[in-house]
Amino acid sequence: MLIRADDLELRRGSFTLRANASFTEGVHLVSGPVGSGKSTLALILAGLEKPERGGLHREGVASSLLSLQFPEYHVTCGTVAAEVRSWGLDPAEILSRARLSGRDDDDPLRLSRGELKRLNLACAFAKNPDLLLLDEPFSSLDCAAKVRACRAIEERRSGITVIFSHERSVLPRVRTISEMAGGRLVSRGEVPGAIPLWQSAPPYLRYALTLGVRPANITLTDVREALCGIRG
Repeated sequence: MLIRADDLELRRGSFTLRANASFTEGVHLVSGPVGSGKSTLALILAGLEKPERGGLHREGVASSLLSLQFPEYHVTCGTVAAEVRSWGLDPAEILSRARLSGRDDDDPLRLSRGELKRLNLACAFAKNPDLLLLDEPFSSLDCAAKVRACRAIEERRSGITVIFSHERSVLPRVRTISEMAGGRLVSRGEVPGAIPLWQSAPPYLRYALTLGVRPANITLTDVREALCGIRG
């Protein structure tokens, strides 16, 4: 299973996005600040935005899904239950996962953005596509919900998951790290070798690196385990 961007280029006014990248099975992180081009790249990989140059190659990918940063963009129905059914899913199961049980008849657009984000992510994970593109999946979530989202990402046993995020506190374990820099996608490689090369690494990772510690992955738990190892 593979998705590959070959010399992609897209111009928007004075901004130009360029990308050469390959994503295989596993979880991949594309990091970078707000406005760096992450969402645009997600749209291109989803086939919703056409680059001016380059090509997009898919191999063994029969289904794909893009979860947008703003969950209200996904809403098509007048009740929460109907919204879940529009995904072809069971409302009782999804609302339990999203911690929204009993909210079946609520208007989705009257949920808080965090609640709506939880609903959207629960639907996306339940669909379990071959290619899952998550644009800022942690935005609007509290810390506990971010942890649950990370767990759901890590529990995907097959398929390609690409996370586009500027999150710097709660992250899942990943296979590779890339980052947007000046409109260009730069691959830092596979973890753990990519960690010291990650320019926008969270402070807790940078702290570990200053101590000469290289965690096995990018989560706070990995850093704690690595630090305990040198102190033991």
